[in-house]
Amino acid sequence: MDVKSTLAAQSYAATRPATAPKPEAGPGAGEAFAKTVEDFADTLQQGEKTAQAAMTGDADAHALVQALAQTELAVETAVTVRNKVIEAYQEILRMPV
Repeated sequence: MDVKSTLAAQSYAATRPATAPKPEAGPGAGEAFAKTVEDFADTLQQGEKTAQAAMTGDADAHALVQALAQTELAVETAVTVRNKVIEAYQEILRMPV
């Protein structure tokens, strides 16, 4: 029995470094979220610029429709994520302590 427990401890020690998180592996959650918010803001600004250009006659209707569709998709995605976050928060509040 002692040999098996020693073997198990050695196997665990050998695999532990492989499962340890690597800090240089990629951006953290905060950086990824900041990038997503920045992309969302850029999409909205690009849609506004295209709409203004279409009003002055500098952009065609196709570009305006495309920009509006991208903006609509970005807003719908943001609203969906917000709703999921609120649902998760409410579910946490319902948990017994």
